[in-house]
Order: sequence, then structure tokens, then C-alpha cells
Amino acid sequence: MPRMNLAESSSIVTGGASGIGEACARQLAAAGSRVVVADLNEEKGQAVASELGGLFVRCDVSSTDDADAAVAAASEMGPLRALVNSAGIGYAARTIDRNNVPMDLGRFEFVIRVNLIGTFNMLSRSAAAMAATEPLDEDGTRGAIVNMASAAAFDGQIGQAAYSASKGGVVGMTLPVARDLSAVGIRVNTIAPGLIDTPIYGEGEASEAFKAHLGQSVLFPKRLGTAEELAFMVMECITNPYMNAETIRVDGGIRMPPK
Repeated sequence: MPRMNLAESSSIVTGGASGIGEACARQLAAAGSRVVVADLNEEKGQAVASELGGLFVRCDVSSTDDADAAVAAASEMGPLRALVNSAGIGYAARTIDRNNVPMDLGRFEFVIRVNLIGTFNMLSRSAAAMAATEPLDEDGTRGAIVNMASAAAFDGQIGQAAYSASKGGVVGMTLPVARDLSAVGIRVNTIAPGLIDTPIYGEGEASEAFKAHLGQSVLFPKRLGTAEELAFMVMECITNPYMNAETIRVDGGIRMPPK
């Protein structure tokens, strides 16, 4: 069975304006797919979408209306075959602080809403459109979904309760969602990145020194991963016809310490 053919298809990448999402959008476009860059950053999102010959849709992933707009935009360009859920936020706070004050529950809920509920919202709306397409092959393949978790789902550090809970939820729903969508020929996998060199670390000499220090804790190679390396694995999960219902750590072998 050959790799899943993305020529003449459409795809959606949430968080596609920068970082891992942008790298995925570029590789999907190179594979022949018309990409919807679904992001809140209009300036960067428009620039990436224009360069790739795709479309930008301003998208709050937790909004069903925004999700439907992204799916509609993709379906206009071709049958929707791939979704990459790369949008996400972080928030660092201890469960109780040094003065024994509990974490703001609203902040905890917001992280869950974007990272977990937003992921499910986008995948369910996208799956509905994929299910209505004609199968690509004799197996009945209609599409593939890749969610983004984190090594924090397994090795959450001090202050990462909200983030780890949200990403652990993404890991936990991978198998049941894959089972649900097997009936319509849609595969579902999750990537759990480790330390990845994205704009979150800033720029300049101090930033580079900090990243080099972080990289020493990686098993091998002793550096931060690149967005492009994550996108390689995303593309493998999308195009390999037998890759399904799995969570894959892409982290250079790191196991995060408590802090």
C-alpha cells in the first residue's frame, strides 16, 4: 500500500502561523495539499498562507463557529484529508503558592479549554467533513488527524499542573477517538514533543545560552529539537497508512526532572 496521497487535497493546521504549526503547514503544502492556516495571529498567518498558496482563517480553536469556518474554507479548496492540531498555550503556576494561596481556577480552566477542548472541537468538526469525502484507496482511507501533546503529559514539572493535565487529556483521548473514527476510515495519532526551539525562548545571546543549557539535559542529540523535525514525524503519521491510535514522544530521549 503506497503512502497516503495528499495531492489535490486540503488540510488544516491550527497554530499554523508559527513554530511547529508553521513547519507542518510548509511540509503539507510541499506534499501537494492546500493548507488552511488556522490561527489567532492574523499578520503572520496571512503571510504563511499566502506564501503556501493556502488560506488564513482566524480561529479560536475552542469555538465551534471558528472550527466550522476553517473546515468550510478547507473543503472549498479540495477534499479535507489532514488536520494538525498544533495550537496551544502554556501557563506556569503551582497548585498552591508560597503563601498557600490556590492557583486561579479560571487560569486552569482556560488552559484545558484551549489545549484539550480545542483539540477535540477541531478534530470532531474536521472528522465530520472527512467522513463525507470519497475514500482514497481500497482500505477506505478518508483522512488522518495528528494532535500535539507534550512530554509534560508524562513528566510534568513543578508548576505544570494545568498544562500537563491538558496534554495528558489529549494523550488519553487518542485511542478512543481513533476507535470512533475507524468506522469512517480516519486515522488518529498524537505527537508528544520534548524541548523544541520555538520563539517562546526569545532571541539574542542570552536566549541562545539558555537554550544550549537546556539542550544538555537531552539524551541525544544534546540540543533542542527543531520545528521541522517535529513536522517530519507529523507527516509520517499522516502519510503512513498503517500508523494509527499511537502517541509518539519526539524528544531526543529526554525525561524531564521535577524542575
